[in-house]
Amino acid sequence: MNYSKIPYIHLNDYKTKGNKRVIADKLFLNTRGFFVLKYIQMVFQNRRIALKGLYNREKWAVSSYDVFKLIENCGGQFEITGLENFRNCKEPVVIVSNHMSAMESMIFPGLIAPFMEVTFVVKESLVTHPLFGPVMRARSPIAVGRSNSREDLISVMKQGKEFLEKGTSVVIFPQGGRRDIFKPEEFNSLGVKLAKSAGVKVIPMAIKTDFWGNGKIIRDLGPIRRNKKIFISIEKPIEITGNGKNENDQIIKFIENKLNIWNNLD
Repeated sequence: MNYSKIPYIHLNDYKTKGNKRVIADKLFLNTRGFFVLKYIQMVFQNRRIALKGLYNREKWAVSSYDVFKLIENCGGQFEITGLENFRNCKEPVVIVSNHMSAMESMIFPGLIAPFMEVTFVVKESLVTHPLFGPVMRARSPIAVGRSNSREDLISVMKQGKEFLEKGTSVVIFPQGGRRDIFKPEEFNSLGVKLAKSAGVKVIPMAIKTDFWGNGKIIRDLGPIRRNKKIFISIEKPIEITGNGKNENDQIIKFIENKLNIWNNLD
């Protein structure tokens, strides 16, 4: 995929040479205000593209790549392992991950979309949101209301299977929402059930994205914690056998083990 050149300035390349205005600009680059400003600008830009019907898979991946660079410009450091498991994937899969912040929805397309068609299971309020809605709808997500778990299960199983049969992978966050602390009992087996029903494999992901905190007023615009390194680990595809319980337990242990390692590095 041909990524466009990103418009942001790397802090290390920003020359001050004693100019007070330039020094002030450099300091602003490393603030939460800069992060929020540029993020909102991206959202409006992508919204305009989506309303024109032009927000395709490549635009999606490129806009996600822009978020990567924005995070780096604001002091974020990424450690990503296992990307070859997407690169080597020749068939649609169900991708399951823990969920900590807004970052996952923003950066996952940049990791996955260059290699395969993909869609997400998202909460319905994002699809109908006046700002984010056009962008979300442009990528044909599977929307769930989260008020009726049985209806959500039926919707994900039906629509997810249809997407997978057409060659589109599906990303699911089985916790049902963002969690600062991973609790295995909240990690349901929906992703595994969908994979088994559709006859495809599961790719587990473990993430630690508390660099981008959840806000108290606006949840997507929380604090930026530069002391928190960003970790993403992508596991090899898992084939589902039996009822899938063993595989779901395996996924939970993979996430728990990664988080234990990463938390000890903080």
